[in-house]
Amino acid sequence: MRQVVSRAIELADEHGLASLTMRRVAESFGVTAMSLYSYVPSKDELVDLMVDRVAEPSAEPGPPGEDWRAGLERHARTSRQIYHRHPWVLEVSMGRPPLGPNVLAGLEARLSTVGGLGLSFEDQLAVINLVDDYVHGAATSLTGVSLLERRTGLSAAQWWEQYDPLLEEFVDFERYPALTAMWEALGPTEQRTDFEFGLQRVLDGVSRFVESSREKGT
Repeated sequence: MRQVVSRAIELADEHGLASLTMRRVAESFGVTAMSLYSYVPSKDELVDLMVDRVAEPSAEPGPPGEDWRAGLERHARTSRQIYHRHPWVLEVSMGRPPLGPNVLAGLEARLSTVGGLGLSFEDQLAVINLVDDYVHGAATSLTGVSLLERRTGLSAAQWWEQYDPLLEEFVDFERYPALTAMWEALGPTEQRTDFEFGLQRVLDGVSRFVESSREKGT
């Protein structure tokens, strides 16, 4: 079973989740799809096992004495690394996540991180989901940029440089003073994908929410 899941992860990493089929996994072992069904009943269950396998790093406990912010930073960066290594995970709905041991351990670790903040369980889950949603969105954006670069062969800076002459010729810059000021200051540049900037702003908001909740409780 472990070999089947490992091979399925390799195929999804290389070709994407949409192209992953039970037949394709079976053929990689030189057996029929029917043989594979004796190990895994369906693709959905196989994907659940795959997600739980790649989620293993998120189940690792933090260092002793780690505060809530450092803990959420660590969890966020770990999740980002998982998405980077396995972009197909972004295609899996987390509305009903697979409840394997690693996924559950990861949730347990995050709950432990925010458990001492004095928040209700509903608010603890809301904080966890807020950070998770930010990481998911940021990873989706970064993956989209990477796919565009592979498909077009152009980096973001090269794309802007390609269109710069057209902008100079056809765009009335007086109509767009803010954009003009930005372009003049920055020039053609890589799209800003500052994961850490966004993460810190999210955690700033969580910090203020915790303070507000404590003030209301006094």
